[in-house]
Amino acid sequence: MSESAQTFDRVEQLERLYSLYADDVLRVCYFYLGDRQRAEDVCQDVFVRLLTKGPDIQEGHEKAWLLKVALNRCRDLWRAAWVKRVVLGSPMECIPGPDSIAESEQKSELMEAIHKLSPAFREVILLHYYQGFGIAEISAMLDLPEGTISSRLSRARKKLETLLKGGDPR
Repeated sequence: MSESAQTFDRVEQLERLYSLYADDVLRVCYFYLGDRQRAEDVCQDVFVRLLTKGPDIQEGHEKAWLLKVALNRCRDLWRAAWVKRVVLGSPMECIPGPDSIAESEQKSELMEAIHKLSPAFREVILLHYYQGFGIAEISAMLDLPEGTISSRLSRARKKLETLLKGGDPR
């Protein structure tokens, strides 16, 4: 196959994956970072990386690869020095989902509570409940043992329950 044909196939794949998964990647990034502009930047970066450096992704694993790259990039941003000096956006700001998440007061309270969780707990909640991945899939995506994922999910649920009842999650 010629180089121009490979480039065309790569761009075509990028367009297909962008139309299928850009909203999911953006939601994950927003949920993790709490700032829409930074989430949009990370989302764009994920797809640029796919185009420029992305491996040949196995059919059916595209979403997992994109979300893994997005979570890694979000973690990189959280580790950066500027995070210690800048207050990120409000967790009440919301990207409307398929079920109009911003319209429900109860769901807004839940989002606010989830946003208060540590990043490790927030990402397993997000991947399991909002993206529909199982424990084994999350384990592979985050390169962590299944037991760790299961434990984080259980602890995150308990902390959420405490937060939603108005208590201190510690």
